[in-house]
Amino acid sequence: MLVRSPLRPERTTVVLWFVMILTHVVIFVAVLPEMLEGQFVGDVNVYSNWATKALEGGGWPVFAHDWVYPAGALLPVMLPKVFGPHLYQVVWFVLILIANSVALWGLIRWGRKLRNQSAAMFWVLTIAIMSPVALLRLEGFTAPAVIIGLLFLATRPKIAGVLLAAATWIKVWPAAVLVSIVIVSTKRWLVVAMGAVVTVVVVAVVWIGGGIHHITSFVNAQNGRPLQIEATLSTPWLWMAVFHVPGAHHIHDTALVTEEITGPGDKWMVDNGTYLMLGVLAAIMVVLVIATKRLSRLTHPMGKEVDLVLVGAFALASAFIVFNKVGSPQYMLWLTPIVAVGLVIRPPDWKVPAILMIPIAVLTTLVFPCFYNSLLDLDPLLAAILGARNLLLVVVLGWSVVKICSAAFVTHPIPLGTRPLGTPIRSTSY
Repeated sequence: MLVRSPLRPERTTVVLWFVMILTHVVIFVAVLPEMLEGQFVGDVNVYSNWATKALEGGGWPVFAHDWVYPAGALLPVMLPKVFGPHLYQVVWFVLILIANSVALWGLIRWGRKLRNQSAAMFWVLTIAIMSPVALLRLEGFTAPAVIIGLLFLATRPKIAGVLLAAATWIKVWPAAVLVSIVIVSTKRWLVVAMGAVVTVVVVAVVWIGGGIHHITSFVNAQNGRPLQIEATLSTPWLWMAVFHVPGAHHIHDTALVTEEITGPGDKWMVDNGTYLMLGVLAAIMVVLVIATKRLSRLTHPMGKEVDLVLVGAFALASAFIVFNKVGSPQYMLWLTPIVAVGLVIRPPDWKVPAILMIPIAVLTTLVFPCFYNSLLDLDPLLAAILGARNLLLVVVLGWSVVKICSAAFVTHPIPLGTRPLGTPIRSTSY
């Protein structure tokens, strides 16, 4: 995956496209029996119910009532309804395939310039491993948008700004990428300007539709939430429940369709977990500012700047996962787009997180959907598998923090990339 393919470039491209399309076809065929019975699978069922309720006069999310997602998420949620209720999941799959295909096209295109397709291979492999989640949740739209946005950052920052802002208005996590760009990139003002245009459009549409009072409801929806069973912060209470500690048990939240865990001493974490996460994110941003100021004193900072943007985004996104009270399998798709672009920028530097993301993806899929019911039954083996996945997340967070701290404080820092995005690699050592 992280070395040159033994196939000729043309054959490598064909194989990549074949595996990507095959992944979508396999998942589509797997859910086809439910679709033929008029049922939808996974979170798509929740999205379809929201869309149906809105179209039948039950009130549009954000416009009529609070919603757990930003207003932009209405577009991918409502769009599959254009061909009728029975084709919702079919249209959903087509849209996801288009989004993933655009991302793969971008990675292959940049890979050809650099004579290295490890980024495209990593992307296809992780999509295939996590396909039950990657193809059935909103991250299926935001992850490809982040890939293209990051690829265009150096050469077309206006397009990058539009794509990243639009992705943030669908799911909040691309804000980690935007924050890193604002801190590090000399293209920040172009990105911010285009992001502001997207934001003005979204806010104007919601205001005209009478939902301006609900536009920030997705932020409030996270306040006071209990610990979700898959979250890294939930680990002590999950094991308390596994060992039947009095008061520790699993809870099903019917409103949000989530699985939560509670137990002795969890009140402090429930009440303060968000502040803990914000504190960690703020600390990372401060170090990123210091690293950026140090970078600005270099004679030719451009190549290092792009890599620092990626490392900063990766640190913020992984911290948002590790220190979050909420945990879901699709969160891994916050990290894989950044790693994929990192493999375009400088494959040797991004080899460690790329390798670690493969077992993270495998363990995530083993937990959900393969053996999720066993986890809810508090099976010790599944708790151990989840714990191993969460430990690896801590490791990749540590990797990114070490890189940023090295760039900020160490006299001879661990090297960041030394060439701008799109500059061909002439070495054949990898």
